[in-house]
Amino acid sequence: MKRSILALLLPLSIWMPSASAQTLDEGKHHLHAMRPASAVAHFEKMLAAAPNNPEVIYWLGQAHLETDESPSVRLEQARKIYAAGLTATGEAPLVKVGMGHVELLSNQPDQARQLFDAALVASRDRKGDNPLIAYAIGRALHDADKADHAWGVRLLEDATTKSPKSPEMWVLLGNLHRKANPGEGGNQAYISYSKAIELDSTHGAAYLRRSRMAEKAQDYELQKTLLDKAVVKNPGYSAAYYDLYYYYLYRLKLTEAEEQLNKYIASKPVKEQQDEFLYAQLCWKKADYDCAIKKTEKLIEEMGAKAKPKAFRLLADAYYQRGLVAAKRGDNGGALGDFASAKKSSDAFFARKTADDYISFDHKLRADILSKTGGDKEEIYNNYITGAALDTVITSKIEFLKQGQTYFKENKIRDKEAAIIEQILAIKPKPSINDYFDLTLAYYFGGRNDKSREAAQTLIQKYPQQVYGYEWSFNNAMAIDTVRKDSIAVPDALRLNEFSATDTVKFRKQYISSVRYLAAYYINDARDRDQALVYFRKWLVIDPANAPTIQGYIDQIEKSAAPAPRSGTPTAPGTPPVRNEARKP
Repeated sequence: MKRSILALLLPLSIWMPSASAQTLDEGKHHLHAMRPASAVAHFEKMLAAAPNNPEVIYWLGQAHLETDESPSVRLEQARKIYAAGLTATGEAPLVKVGMGHVELLSNQPDQARQLFDAALVASRDRKGDNPLIAYAIGRALHDADKADHAWGVRLLEDATTKSPKSPEMWVLLGNLHRKANPGEGGNQAYISYSKAIELDSTHGAAYLRRSRMAEKAQDYELQKTLLDKAVVKNPGYSAAYYDLYYYYLYRLKLTEAEEQLNKYIASKPVKEQQDEFLYAQLCWKKADYDCAIKKTEKLIEEMGAKAKPKAFRLLADAYYQRGLVAAKRGDNGGALGDFASAKKSSDAFFARKTADDYISFDHKLRADILSKTGGDKEEIYNNYITGAALDTVITSKIEFLKQGQTYFKENKIRDKEAAIIEQILAIKPKPSINDYFDLTLAYYFGGRNDKSREAAQTLIQKYPQQVYGYEWSFNNAMAIDTVRKDSIAVPDALRLNEFSATDTVKFRKQYISSVRYLAAYYINDARDRDQALVYFRKWLVIDPANAPTIQGYIDQIEKSAAPAPRSGTPTAPGTPPVRNEARKP
């Protein structure tokens, strides 16, 4: 169910004759209090009795737009109602607005605007625009993220002038101010919500909207105060209990959350299957996975083919978490069974999902489940790539990919770790030295010394004042091919030696590594006695702990008139062994 509250309940005498006003008012109260299932049931009964009534048709469509169905299903249901309603009412202006609402949410702004304008023209009188038609258009504009919200503000400012005693219009005006001017329309919104409360102190939507402003401003004490006031003033206001449930749930105050959930459910005349899902969610938050599984499986059984994808998501995660708990206590059989059930639930989720139903987390969860059920690394990798693609915010994409990077590193699947890092580098606006260093190590420990050396060369280019590129270019050069020492390893050793010589205290390890290698190369491979002595003497100065051994090599070389055959020449100790771990820059 969407955490969005509708500004409803216009003055009844304007909407309908007094004989039916009370019935219409009751349905709108359900919708206003976030009880869409009750509202749908109520308006369907009214429609059966008055199939040509524009107001009933309009509000039935609005109720469907607020149900717990996926966005595509909600739009399909509302469109069907309004299409039939246009025929039944001879294209009544209010029904035209309802259809425009559907078109706007279907990313058809031009068609929506034509319907809105036509409805305004058809209902306009000598005083100007009909405030109720303007209100309905304002609802549609507010409901869409991409819409002319400034036009909505103008429409509602005019409507509140003509109908100044309607708290619902003032609440909608406040909502539109916040949409039209994010971060700047708060003051005008506050004034509008306060006006609604002044007109009707029991008007829950005004308190709720002010509480959400407080939440956005991170004034959580005020947020709770306003929600509490909403239910004191209007004990049947379900929407406030719903927000209080999440208020406590997010803070892990689970006893209080359950109390508010019970109040929310008790305040609704019609029990909804969504309620059981909320209970299962609460069990999951308590880490009571047995409860979460039991309630979710019961819900899926009751709903059958109509079971929502999110129920399978929760079930998959509950089984996965229970499997981790079982594995931790040594119950490998139980863990394997739970992981298998998690895989089955995940399969069901992906078989049922639509574009409206899933988020990056679904692919992270599936990757985790596959890692426990024998999934191959390609499938796991693809889930991280696909999951990241679902995010539209760059920082969120990167954060998601880093989870994949961590997974592959911890499981020593270094080729896929490197592939993930390449993805991060491709989208990150300003990659850091750590990003390139991580790529260097991932390729190195994955056995791709050629790619690792390329990454290290990039480090040198981008961060020439840091040692890491020089060091790891040299490490990789040694590993690539001993035949190519002259063209790769020796030049890299010389560059590392030159850099580390700038501060032999700070870069002592790298300096020793380079002089040892060069000393050995010049005496054993190049057969250059003089150059070998240069590096043996540098080594002697920096490594007094091994002075006797190094001095022995120097003495041997100095006594020899010319480089002896390989079998007789002193052989310097080998280069440093490959390390299993490396320091972060």
